[in-house]
Amino acid sequence: IIVPSELTSKESKKFRKDERRKARAQGISDDKITFVSKNRSINANNNSDTRKTNKKKNDPENEEHTENNNNINKPKKSFPRINDLLNQHAQQQQQLQLRKHRLSNSTSSNIPSALKQKYIAIDCEMVGIGPTSTKSALARASAVDYDGNILLDTFVRVPERVTDFRTSVSGVRPKDISVKNVNAMDPEEVRNKIGKLLLGKILVGHALKNDLDALMITHPRGDMRDTARYKPFMRATGRSGGKLRPRKLRDLVWEELGKRIQVEGESHSSVDDARASMELFRCVRERWEKELEGKGGGGKRRKTAKKKESIK
Repeated sequence: IIVPSELTSKESKKFRKDERRKARAQGISDDKITFVSKNRSINANNNSDTRKTNKKKNDPENEEHTENNNNINKPKKSFPRINDLLNQHAQQQQQLQLRKHRLSNSTSSNIPSALKQKYIAIDCEMVGIGPTSTKSALARASAVDYDGNILLDTFVRVPERVTDFRTSVSGVRPKDISVKNVNAMDPEEVRNKIGKLLLGKILVGHALKNDLDALMITHPRGDMRDTARYKPFMRATGRSGGKLRPRKLRDLVWEELGKRIQVEGESHSSVDDARASMELFRCVRERWEKELEGKGGGGKRRKTAKKKESIK
């Protein structure tokens, strides 16, 4: 059957379809039909076309080619180069040496004893009270000197009913703050002892507001060195900077001193936390004190004192 050359591809397809229908009506099978267009023979047998397609699909060379294409499209796994690993190791060693250098600079051997006696660090552990356990009560109080020597470390009897001992974090057990524990102190006694220790001293600690609230005491703002509020130790929120936020003592101690405290799964120690705060302060003591001197020292404290005098 000759296909007219002036037909478009769509019209040609319809023409062949109609001719096959006519041939079937005359009892002629599709195998015996051949369409001719522009001296080319087009086999109209659908079954043979299907076989060719299946042959291409089952062709191992074709499968291999498809597999190679898939492998090309897959992203290659990237492995670190040996030079990158060596550079990373060198950076870690450099950071370790920097921490050792900071620790050596923070030693107190060259500082007069009179200056050491000015500084005291404290830390407290709290338990939960009240129906929702959100309110905190003092359960342990610790104070150390400039060199980390313990000045006071005692459990505190809690007069109210404790609803959450927070043992996994605070390390406080029921027997530690029981009324029967003769080694524990009453809150008033602890408050008086720490108040006497801090009299005329510079108070060092991390997030001191929480500790002072638990002790129910105050201290002059100009005589406080809170490592949670020291700007070089704080971190800006957001990628493009922003408001400075305090950081965890655990993270600061690891980055600045290379030491591990408050390990996950282990209870905290108020003595360790007080010592860690003092060590952080010793690393930056000279710079911190110079910054305060440049701002006028305890100017806010003196202004507050003048206001009180005027009120009187």
